[in-house]
Amino acid sequence: MMLEEWLYELNVEGEDPLGKKPFLKVHSSIYESLGLTSPREIMGFTDFPFLVKKGRDMRRFPSHTELLMYLKDFCDHFGLREMIRFNTRVDYVGMLDYGVCSNDLKWVVRSVDKKSEKVVEEVFDAVVVATGHYSQPRLPSIQGMDTWKRKQMHSHIYRTPEPFRNEIVVVVGNSLSGQDISIELVDVAKEVHMSSRSLNISEGLSKVISKHANFHLHPQIETLQEDGRVTFVDGSSIFADSILYCTGYSYAFPFLDTKGMVVVDDDRVGPLYEHTFPPSLAPSLSFIGIPRKIIGFPFFESQAIWIAQLLSGKRVLPSWEEMMKSIKEFYHSREAAGIPKHCTHEIANFEYCDKYGDNVGFPRIEEWRKQLC
Repeated sequence: MMLEEWLYELNVEGEDPLGKKPFLKVHSSIYESLGLTSPREIMGFTDFPFLVKKGRDMRRFPSHTELLMYLKDFCDHFGLREMIRFNTRVDYVGMLDYGVCSNDLKWVVRSVDKKSEKVVEEVFDAVVVATGHYSQPRLPSIQGMDTWKRKQMHSHIYRTPEPFRNEIVVVVGNSLSGQDISIELVDVAKEVHMSSRSLNISEGLSKVISKHANFHLHPQIETLQEDGRVTFVDGSSIFADSILYCTGYSYAFPFLDTKGMVVVDDDRVGPLYEHTFPPSLAPSLSFIGIPRKIIGFPFFESQAIWIAQLLSGKRVLPSWEEMMKSIKEFYHSREAAGIPKHCTHEIANFEYCDKYGDNVGFPRIEEWRKQLC
């Protein structure tokens, strides 16, 4: 397993502020105050609960630092550190030999040691892609965005509110990060203007707005002018010092060459059977962590178990035809329900997670976990 340390990185100097480059210098999207939005009781792996530890962050919704400590504890408990190459960047993963079936595949992996800059090429029987989906910024398309002269940045490189002190800031997006960051900014910025497609906001944010005269809600941005004017679709406008895009992230695998057998199209990674296995390349290639809006670690654990069982020969996948049929039926059901393509991997469904786990004998989600979500 080859990883870079996805830790909180305070120094973001030299990074593309909008994150448009395929290979980013700053990999972590964690900001200083980021904490869990789900209670620790439902976050842990089944064989290693996320327990409170004396002398550490004992809150039910702890900080990102405590989650990192939990993962370190997990690695130490199971002796995993010796299997991990830290400070290593994977630049290329590609098929070495494409035989008559996926079982004949070999993969060449080229990696670089960040300290020595030594390049290593190795050949593997299988590759599991588990790079997450919170590192490649997704940006809206706004008229005038490319010529707007003032500061623009994606929340990927936001760390603290201090650089925005006494500024007029537009925050684009009202998702969790957009709300988190806006609440931080309102205490230091001159004005905070949140712009989004939907003006539905959380109860917590509504309370913040009611207490701060410098917090304003707006619909989507229509145009940006070179003089700093921001015009919204309702015709209103302001002059802003900075625009902060809290508009989420896209799936991106710039290191992976599958000869077009796995593609990302409008944030749909596919074709993937059960969001995990590309029918033409599985089980030699698989993905962990593609689904969104799920209980993360337990679901990823069930994915890892299925992959391990396949690679060890304990289970087999359905035929290519059966997997493709299942994928097409899934796509059709989403379209019939009016779910846009870019939401293909947004599950938000306990029943799906339970059915997925049934494939490998993974325990179903307990009712108490569901009630805590």
